This record gives sequence, C-alpha cells and structure tokens, in this order.
Amino acid sequence: MMTADNQTFSAPISFILTGFTGTKESNIWMAIPFCVMYIAALFGNSLLLFIILTERSLHVPMYLFISMLATADLLLSTTTVPKILDLFWFKAGEISFVSCLTQMFFTHFSFIAESAVLVAMAFDRYVAICNPLRYTTVLTKAVSGKMGLAVVTRSFCVVFPVIFLVKRLKFCRTNLLPHTYCEHMGIARLACDNITINLLYGVAMAVLAFVLDAALIAVSYMLILRAVFQLSSNKARLKALRTCGSHICVILMFYPPSFFSYFAYRLGHILPDCILNLLSHFHLLIPPTLNPIIYGVTTKAILKQLMKVFHPWCSRSFLLS
Repeated sequence: MMTADNQTFSAPISFILTGFTGTKESNIWMAIPFCVMYIAALFGNSLLLFIILTERSLHVPMYLFISMLATADLLLSTTTVPKILDLFWFKAGEISFVSCLTQMFFTHFSFIAESAVLVAMAFDRYVAICNPLRYTTVLTKAVSGKMGLAVVTRSFCVVFPVIFLVKRLKFCRTNLLPHTYCEHMGIARLACDNITINLLYGVAMAVLAFVLDAALIAVSYMLILRAVFQLSSNKARLKALRTCGSHICVILMFYPPSFFSYFAYRLGHILPDCILNLLSHFHLLIPPTLNPIIYGVTTKAILKQLMKVFHPWCSRSFLLS
C-alpha cells in the first residue's frame, strides 16, 4: 500500500476499493439485493437478446435498438457488479491499475452507449408516428446498422481519452479508492497532479453524452406529441402514445439515476454517506434489471415469443385473445 511521502508514482500497482464507508458490518446483507438484481439482469437481458436474434420477424430497427440496449445493460452490470459482490462478501477490494482502467472505460462506455441508443429509439418512434408511411424507407436495415455503428463509435471516441487523462497523472497519496468500482474522477482525486483537465473533460463528457442526448429526446417527443394531438381519433392517439410507453419508462429509469450519480458526491452534506452511496448505485442496477421486464411485458411481439419459450401452449391462446 502506498503511503503519503515525498515519493511520486506514475501509477500505483493496484488500488484498494473500500466500498461503502461506515456500513462494513452490513455489507454482506447489502450484497444480497445486488446479487439478486444482477442475476435478474443477466437472465432478462440474455433472454431478450436470444429472442430477438432467433426470431426473424423481430429483425427490424425497433428491436435492433432494443437488443443494443440489452447489450449495453449486460456490459454495464457485468463490468461492475461482480467486483462489488467480491468486495462485499470476500473483502477482496484490491484491483490492479490496468484492471481499474479497463473497468472505468467499459463503465463509462456503457453509460454513453445506452444514452445514445435511447436517442436512436426516440428517432425510431418519431419516424413511426410522424411519418409512418416513410418508416420502412427511412429506417432501413442499412440505416439502422449505421446508427448502431455511430453509437459505438461515439461512445469509444468520448471515453477513450479518459484513459490517457488518468495515465498521465502521478500518484503519491494513498491508493485507497473510496468507492465500490473504478470511476474517472474517483481515481483522479487520488493524484498529486493538477486534475483541472480531468474535471473539465468530465463535465464536457456529461454535457455531450447526457444533457445533449436528453435534449434531443425531449425535442423528439415534443414533435411526437404535436403529431399525436393532430390525430382526429382518440383511439388513434392512445395507440400512438402506447407505442412510446416502454421507451418513456426506460428513459425515466436511466436519466434521473444517472444525473443523481453524477451529482451524488456534491450532495454529501445533505444525505448520510450510507444512503448516498446506495442511491448512487441505482444506475448500475435498476435499468439493467427492469429494462427487459418492461419490454417483455409491454411489447406484444416480445411477449408472444416469451410465451413460446416458457409455455408453448400459451402462444395459441395469446393469439386467440
């Protein structure tokens, strides 16, 4: 373990994740909901991907974006939660510097990718409701594929510089990282160097990846609502709004916890540390766990395939209902 002396290090050999401060006695019990939700996220998102990949009728843009969302959720939860469980149950908080950077990269990459996918899904709903006759010509498989590539490319380009911003830092203080996973500013605050660039880039990354995306989604739904209220039939309005219900639920589960996590440690003087730390982890667990449930329950095509998987005899009665 490093000590606070005059010697500096370009990078420590490893960090020690300390977890939730002041709650070490209850970590074993706190790990139980983490474990249950992680298993649910793995099962739900894997099942969702299996259904979309194996059912040819679902090989359309809307379900391509859902599969991308499920992939991002799997990557996010698998990158962070196993190490959190290892820390809580076995007190194995040590993580090498390289592993910490890798976890940091994929955690931020998953967040930004999921935000971008939500924008793509908002565009999909906009075209489907505002220009339904042009849907198949505007959102072709080629266009959807390019949108997926753009999601991955943007996420990589935004997050990749963070690795070099951390690697350039020199460390001379403790290597105790007061968190349950490796996060950009958490690592940077342990450095002896000036971290102004890290702070500015972190703010820019949040603005470009979350604030801009949220604004684009808001604009899309303003246009959607305008188109919906121009419809003459109440039945048509409800049907149009119903197609957006699952997407709106996913948005509400993703952005508020993400914004809270970003500002979590600025609210330390308001909330107790144990509550603050627990709430700041909602973005790791809530969306990956609930997203496949929402799409499985609210999307008729996916629900039909789920019934075929678990109860083949149910699919017939579902079609007759």
